[in-house]
Amino acid sequence: MSSIWSAETKLPEFAPLSGCKTADVAVIGGGAAGILTAYLLGLQGASAVVLEADRILSGATKNTTAKITAQHGLIYSRLIRKFGLDFAQGYAQANRDAIAKYAELVKQNQIGCDFQECAAFCYDRESPEEIERETRDAERLGFSASFTKQTELPFPVAGAVRFGGQARFQPLAFFGALARGLTVFEHTRARSIENGCVMTDRGRVDAPHIVVATHFPFLDRPGYYFVRMYQQRSYVLALENAAELSDVYLDAKDGGLSFRGFRNLLLLGGGGHRCGKFREGCGYAPLRLAAREYYPQSRELFHWSAQDCMTADGVPYAGRYSSALPGVYVATGFQKWGMTGSMAAAMLLSDELCGKASPYAQVFSPQRFFPAACAAGFASNGAHAVAGIAKRVFYLPAGGAEKIGKGRAGVVQDQGEKTGIYRDEQGNVFAVTTKCPHLGCELSWNPDEKSWDCPCHGSRFDFRGNLIDNPAGKGISRKTPEAAEEDAENQSF
Repeated sequence: MSSIWSAETKLPEFAPLSGCKTADVAVIGGGAAGILTAYLLGLQGASAVVLEADRILSGATKNTTAKITAQHGLIYSRLIRKFGLDFAQGYAQANRDAIAKYAELVKQNQIGCDFQECAAFCYDRESPEEIERETRDAERLGFSASFTKQTELPFPVAGAVRFGGQARFQPLAFFGALARGLTVFEHTRARSIENGCVMTDRGRVDAPHIVVATHFPFLDRPGYYFVRMYQQRSYVLALENAAELSDVYLDAKDGGLSFRGFRNLLLLGGGGHRCGKFREGCGYAPLRLAAREYYPQSRELFHWSAQDCMTADGVPYAGRYSSALPGVYVATGFQKWGMTGSMAAAMLLSDELCGKASPYAQVFSPQRFFPAACAAGFASNGAHAVAGIAKRVFYLPAGGAEKIGKGRAGVVQDQGEKTGIYRDEQGNVFAVTTKCPHLGCELSWNPDEKSWDCPCHGSRFDFRGNLIDNPAGKGISRKTPEAAEEDAENQSF
């Protein structure tokens, strides 16, 4: 199901690229980060071309809960401990500046996007100690932060840290308004970057500077972002007859609930898990259970899911893609906080590309390395990658497609090959390979989304094999003669 933002917003449409174009900057990716980067470059007099493989704002941006906040969980105590006070101060200031920039752009352009200032709360239902420490550290960094037990939530809390001066809005209305004045080419997939040229499936763009803002970076080497990042899924319900909240809320504990209001609706979020690792207690089920418990009179109008890039050390990457790729930049890894993260990245990149030093450059540098901060993340990512490849090699399913019931999916042996089978409610069978075309990991079934997901790096495919989320650059092969012929036609470029 589409998000409430998609359901009520008509976005501008753009033709695909044809032939060769030139610009000061080629921006690959038409999500929030790409649109903002191109827009801010234009304000500084630089020409930018945006290349989008699908429709603009059709990925993570349309599935956000759209909280514009510098409160990213209990992050500041961790940043001070792992990176130091100066680093934490830089991160805090970048996100404060991002909030202010949204307010400035909304006012200057008179964008009707339900932009509202609010407070943000990070709460703990069991213990106040970590909340109290985060409050003290946030105050040290200049936030209007306070400890409280008073919230709009339907249950008591042991404590919450409150940040004033945050915001919420309708994201597609905002970004769509900015995009209308940009040079954008939709349905144009970048294939490679070669000596100041972006090669696409429809032509090329020559530019001395190139920004990769494709959610997960599509170039594996150099940069090796697939080693440094993974992807996380989360889920949202839009409820009517629930509660009209003035502020936004997030549980400090993993697996907790998030809350925000939108007009007369409540957006209830949670159910998160690593992509490709769906398990009981994840997805929409815990959200629907919470809705029945806390808002028994509520009715679900929309449900949708999001996918976010997570870095090994918990801080986004924005800056030079790699020392081996001069002139190429990246914006990624916004850690579920894509509204402030994408704005901070766009401000940094637009300044640097126009010859101005950014005060955030060292904080978000893709070349930073803090062993204490990233060791656990690297180890976890490596373990998941090894497990995904090992499952591909050693796991041997038993039985055939006949064992898969209606509305269910599973992996079977078909002529000696592993095949993913989904049988819909009408009994139609959809068969695909379960080998991820990115780096060969074994795909897993997500029953809530009816998708085949990669636990290694987060590529996703619908039950027909079509690509949903990168870093894979193409879909997975369907396992019928007719589909094989169609795949051969669609993937010949």
